[in-house]
Amino acid sequence: MPKVTPFLWLESGALDAARFYVSLFPNSEVTGGEAAGPGGPPLTVSFKLDGVEFIALNGGPHFKLNEAFSMSVSCQDQAEVDRLWAALTADGGEPGRCGWLKDRFGVSWQIVPVQLHACLGHPDPVKAERARQAMFTMSKLDIAALEAAVA
Repeated sequence: MPKVTPFLWLESGALDAARFYVSLFPNSEVTGGEAAGPGGPPLTVSFKLDGVEFIALNGGPHFKLNEAFSMSVSCQDQAEVDRLWAALTADGGEPGRCGWLKDRFGVSWQIVPVQLHACLGHPDPVKAERARQAMFTMSKLDIAALEAAVA
């Protein structure tokens, strides 16, 4: 069977990006790379994030990443949301809205507490709408504020 692997075209810094990402998630590691030439930086870097395989390419400025491709992370609690948000927006990352951000390598992420789905999917449509409206005011998602909007 064919194997599908997400492939990230970065302008540069593929190895730095891979090392950074694997530092954030358990069950993650840099697994290999292919050099562009003798003694040069790797052209591609293979890595796993929580067991999922990825490849990053030092592809140059020809193509830019955008929000059409993003990574979504389900977080169990606010501490995990806060830790990942702080790490991914550090050193040039950019916070967005509704839990979205762009890291310093240009990759878009959505940091989502698992509680968001229960709030937005509440059986009472009025409560679900209050949660949705609360989310629209947020950059980093706040579990307590989302749950308060439902209550």
